[in-house]
Amino acid sequence: MDARSNGLMHRRITKQVIGAFFDTYNELGYGFLESVYEAALAIRLHECGLRVETQSPVLVRFHNHVVGTFRTDLLVEECVLVEIKCARNLTDAHDAQLLNYLKATGLRVGLLFNFGPRAEFRRRVFS
Repeated sequence: MDARSNGLMHRRITKQVIGAFFDTYNELGYGFLESVYEAALAIRLHECGLRVETQSPVLVRFHNHVVGTFRTDLLVEECVLVEIKCARNLTDAHDAQLLNYLKATGLRVGLLFNFGPRAEFRRRVFS
């Protein structure tokens, strides 16, 4: 069984990103806007030697027509999409948003981070 089939795609990168998330959360704590955590996490990821893009525009298409656009919070190493939340808890709606973003970008691996009252994350693979 290879890394793709058992859900370990981009494991090294996601492990580094999750570690950077906890570093950032532990230093800043709870209560800032998502934009503050996005900027801080991008800095931490750069410090870890990872390539990071912030607010990359993505077109959403339907029947070959552009029907919307969104911006990714973070794109790490051109292969892992990171969505940041500041909520009491992560919800199914947050998961659905991440999976739709993966679908729209053609990326397979996404991380959902919550800088809420307690740090929490989810790793999702779109297949």
